[in-house]
Parts: sequence; C-alpha cells; structure tokens
Amino acid sequence: MNKEIANYIRRHETKILEDWMHEMQKKVDERSFSVISDQVFLNTSKEFMELVFSNLLDTEEEYNGKIGDFAANIVRLGWPLSFLSRGIRTFRTILFKEMTSESKYNVEQIKKLVLDFENWLSPMQDKMVETYSDTWEKTINLQKIALQELSAPLIPVFEKISIMPLVGTIDTERARLIMENLLTGVVRHRSEVVLIDITGVPVVDTMVAHHIIQAADAVRLVGAKCMIVGIRPEIAQTIVNLGIDLNHITTTSTLQKGMGEALRFTNREIVSVEGLD
Repeated sequence: MNKEIANYIRRHETKILEDWMHEMQKKVDERSFSVISDQVFLNTSKEFMELVFSNLLDTEEEYNGKIGDFAANIVRLGWPLSFLSRGIRTFRTILFKEMTSESKYNVEQIKKLVLDFENWLSPMQDKMVETYSDTWEKTINLQKIALQELSAPLIPVFEKISIMPLVGTIDTERARLIMENLLTGVVRHRSEVVLIDITGVPVVDTMVAHHIIQAADAVRLVGAKCMIVGIRPEIAQTIVNLGIDLNHITTTSTLQKGMGEALRFTNREIVSVEGLD
C-alpha cells in the first residue's frame, strides 16, 4: 500500500469508519441486517477497516489468514457477497474524496493516487470474493450433508420394528438415500417390520410412488416386511388414478394403525392394564 494512503488512514481512522458505516447502513439489504445488533455491525465494520490496510504490516500468510477469517464470519452472519464488494467500493470512494479534498493534488498526482488505489484494493477484493465463495461453498456442502443425514432416518421404536418418517418432496437423490438408509438400518437394527410414513410427503406422483415401491421391494429382499403408512385420501385417489399397484404392500391411513399391524405381525399387541394411573 502507498505509505501516504496508509498514514492518512491512520490519522483519520475514526472519521473514515463513521462515514463508511453511515454509507453502508444506507445501502444494506434490510433482510440480511435486520437481525444484526448495532454492536455486531460496529465490530464487523472495525474488522473490515483493519483488514483493508493490514497488508502493509502483515506477512502474506497472516494477511490471507485474516481475509479467510473475515469471510467466514460474514458467511456465518448470513451477509451477502455484495457486502464485501460494495464495502470496498464505498471505502475507496470515501477515502479518495477525503484525501483529494484535504490536499491539493495536480493531475499527475491524482492519476498516481488512482493507480495506487487500484493496485491496493483490486487484489484485495478479488481475494475476498474468492475466499468468501470457497467458504460459502464449503458451508453449503456441510449443510447439505447434514440435511441428507436427517432427511431419511430409520428409527427403531420397538424390538424388530423400525419407522422411517418422510417429510418434504422426494427426488432421485433423496430416493437413493432412502434406499441406502433403509437397507443399512434394517440389517443394523435387525428389523422384521419397517414402516415408511409418508404423512409429511405433500405430493405423491408416479416417480415418488415408484421410488417408494422400489424401497419396499428392497426391504423384502433382505427379509423384512415393509408397510407404507400415512396414506391420506387425496394420495389414495392419486395412486388409483395413476394405476399404481400396491396390492403386495400393506398400507394404512395412519401411523397408529400401522404400528398396530406391525405389532400383530411380530405376535405382540398394546393392551390396557387396569389399576395403573
């Protein structure tokens, strides 16, 4: 960084920060910043201000580490990439305007100042955007893995009886995960009956029904009985209209009824015991 620029920032750091925060607050996306406290915004702004000229004092490794930490913090707060790019543009405008208004620069000096700004801030912006994008991609991938792990769990509820509650839409990728979790879980829990609860599946079309039937067939191949529960009237009508054959699969309208069938299949039942509170 140009020493003249660095010294100017050091001398006017407080005013530059105030002007920068004022301009940024006028431009921010209310949906992204409405839940952020003023103190968090102030602390993040100070961190940004320290970062924009830390490459003067830090080694490249230290500087890259700070950019990575700052980008990760922005992603964690849920602030958009535009915060970084707009923040640097706003900082550049404020600093250039204040420097040129305080000192008398001739044309050549202004050209040199513009070039110094470009050489200093453009690589920083590129690095920030690259780091932010990498951090965001890693975060999304981790969230996707976590959601996949939770999206099709096989839950043992009684000895030999397990339930897989399905919520939301079912696409090809999720159907593959359902199949894997079913087969792995049946073996791990030694299940004899598996109930696939589709109460939370909003739409059952030909593709969804095909995936569910495939899953049921796969469960039978490993020696367990598969039942589909949560067949709502509109889903039953859809299945009939589509001509889908579920005759070889036990179905019930509710999970409660399905659990009763599963208990009977394993020679058990729920009974009321008199004399107990």
